Amino acid sequence: MEVLDVLGDPVRRRIVEALSSGSLTSGAIAARFDISRPAISQHLGALLAAGVVTVRPEGTRRVYALNPDALDAAADWLEQQRVRWNRGLDALEQALDTGQI
Repeated sequence: MEVLDVLGDPVRRRIVEALSSGSLTSGAIAARFDISRPAISQHLGALLAAGVVTVRPEGTRRVYALNPDALDAAADWLEQQRVRWNRGLDALEQALDTGQI
């Protein structure tokens, strides 16, 4: 899942956290980090390509916002994995309790 791939980077996760409070310009995002603006632009590009963020021009600035649909898709996938693991662990617990293992 591409969304989870891009969220594997801690800088990108921090960008998503920053955007969770609302839209921000690229400059406002960059001001929160101790890395170069070009590096932030690359991270924003990766988030944009994965559909995690959207961007709109506002004069000479670019304003970024979260795309909740992409995050919902990642949350759904994670929930499916949680359910699968819980089923397996419940079956293991039952087998241990009944002496089948």
